[in-house]
Amino acid sequence: MASVAAVIAHLDELLAIDEFEDLGPNGLQVPAGREVERVVTGVTAQRELVERAIEQHAQLVLVHHGLFWRFNPVGLTPVLAERLRPLFKHDIALAGYHLPLDAHPEVGNNALLAQALGCRTHVAFGTVGRGGTFAAPVPIATLEARVAAACDGREPLVLGDGPPEVRRIAIVSGGAAGELPRAVAEGYDAFLTGEPKEHVMADAREAGIHFIAAGHYATETHGIRRIGELVADRFGVAHSFVDIPNPV
Repeated sequence: MASVAAVIAHLDELLAIDEFEDLGPNGLQVPAGREVERVVTGVTAQRELVERAIEQHAQLVLVHHGLFWRFNPVGLTPVLAERLRPLFKHDIALAGYHLPLDAHPEVGNNALLAQALGCRTHVAFGTVGRGGTFAAPVPIATLEARVAAACDGREPLVLGDGPPEVRRIAIVSGGAAGELPRAVAEGYDAFLTGEPKEHVMADAREAGIHFIAAGHYATETHGIRRIGELVADRFGVAHSFVDIPNPV
């Protein structure tokens, strides 16, 4: 058994949350009971995830997409109230880690994607991404298959007109189509993110780069699952990842 405070302090330090300007708070968002025996992780804080945590008798929920965002209305909306009510009723704590979990060079979404794709090395790309290099050039068809395998079998959308073989790939999980120009400027052969934008087809084609959209949700399952595993190992608690697939 571990304390909520100890788990959150460890994750806050590991993910260096104070170093990021984000769209919402990182760290503990809903305080609750002091002791943890079971942790549930999931990509997005939503009612179904909370209900699944209750079914598993969890005391702590860890997510990538938390409850509170600057782009949402200020105040307690009906949707937010329905998400908070069962947490309060069952004394379950919830913490969210957004950009810090994308950016971490070892347990972050983008580092783990680079690893899953078979990159020999990877370095920082932009604010939260990773720029991976393969030991030998990878045919684009092979890379597409690796992306699908890394993203739970989801077939990626591949746009543009990059080289037949890819040596360097820029990776920014989630909704990061706006980072395509950076990937072009830095000479990458391919750019992987979650969601496309209408203009990226022409932009990628004319810039001679592959734009690969593998799904916002699908590109962001790795990091939150990994920190759940780390918490389980470090604190001796049970952990389960709750998969609630999202087609976006």
